[in-house]
Amino acid sequence: MSTMIASTPQRRPAFWSTQLYGYLLILPALSFLLLFTHYPAVATIWESLFSASRNNHPAQFVGLDNYMALLDDDIFIQSLWNNLLYALITIPLAVTLALMMALAVNRRLAANSLVRAAFFIPSLLPMIAIANLWLFFYTPQLGLLNKLLALFSLPAVNWLGEPGTSLYCLMAVSVWREAGFFMIFYLAALQQIDPRLNEAAAIEGASRGYFFRRVQWPLLMPTTLFVLINASMNAFRIVDQVIAMTNGGPDNSSSLLLFYIYRTAFSFWDMPAAAAMTVVLLVILAAIALIKFTLLEKRAHYQ
Repeated sequence: MSTMIASTPQRRPAFWSTQLYGYLLILPALSFLLLFTHYPAVATIWESLFSASRNNHPAQFVGLDNYMALLDDDIFIQSLWNNLLYALITIPLAVTLALMMALAVNRRLAANSLVRAAFFIPSLLPMIAIANLWLFFYTPQLGLLNKLLALFSLPAVNWLGEPGTSLYCLMAVSVWREAGFFMIFYLAALQQIDPRLNEAAAIEGASRGYFFRRVQWPLLMPTTLFVLINASMNAFRIVDQVIAMTNGGPDNSSSLLLFYIYRTAFSFWDMPAAAAMTVVLLVILAAIALIKFTLLEKRAHYQ
């Protein structure tokens, strides 16, 4: 007993040295996280509480006035609704298409590597190249889509110049671009599933659909949660695609939230208003992440 009591104090220095060593290892990553993530967030919240500095007039503390002004900003409201609709349509389509592509290329087929590369290449292209490619499809008179309509004697459509179609044209580009990127995560998750499960299901006579619903889909839930969180962030941070293809037009029909924040900050030079909109965007993303973790985390099966 005396030996055990005497050895207890000697273990504490080793314990604290191990803890200190662990914190020192994560200190570089923690420093970058605080410097480039948490500090900008806090600084943005603080700036949103002040007025803009104009004509040699210093900024004044205005509290929540910038947030109240957003309720009367019609363009902000329209951009917010456009972004919510954009996310509501593109996220399910991109995730579903990514899962279908991963299931297709997970089999042993001829030229499987080429098919995987073809699915993944759109996510590697720079945005300016993607914009020029899809502008060729959407050109009012010479575009490929209107050429197809002409084959059926249908009138040409100004796809990016009509308020009713411009936003959906951006959605199509986003789904095409992101599905291949999300496919890689699903493909990696499918290849981690024990092949003996498939063999056992085949012995029992289970169909592919039943095996997917009962075995593969539950095991893919952690990957689905990860993909959904990334797809949600991508849906609310799109700006380069809007600038390259529509510039928010026509009549703000394709204006999205981050694009309007960018224009408010660097075209109108109203930094406090842009900071207030950024805080609203952060709250939306946090709410989406919280809902998804709450609903999907319980259904995730970790191997």
